[in-house]
Amino acid sequence: MAAADSILIFVLSLIVGTIGILAGVRLVLDRDAGFVNAAVTALIGAVAWAITSFFIGWIPILGVLLMLVVWVGVINWRYPGGWGAAVAIGFVAWIVAVAIVYAFAVIGFVTPDALGIPGI
Repeated sequence: MAAADSILIFVLSLIVGTIGILAGVRLVLDRDAGFVNAAVTALIGAVAWAITSFFIGWIPILGVLLMLVVWVGVINWRYPGGWGAAVAIGFVAWIVAVAIVYAFAVIGFVTPDALGIPGI
């Protein structure tokens, strides 16, 4: 059962991250990100976040900031517009993910810490 729960959390987290990135790209760049492209970005970003967290996440404040820079760097690499656009896309993605997780929590589907993108 634990494996099934982990798979469900992974899939839901990927979907939430993908929707957040889609919203960010559409709002900031005013273009269609494409679901697959946004999903790949969310997946690569999550892996990059996890690897960075493993190596430097233990450093107070600096570790989390560097993890965030790496995650935004993935967005910057995958979409045009530079670092400013990547930060804006990441911020919108985070806001959207918080709203989705909150909605899931309100209806009792998940707990807020079960899903999300960095910072949730």
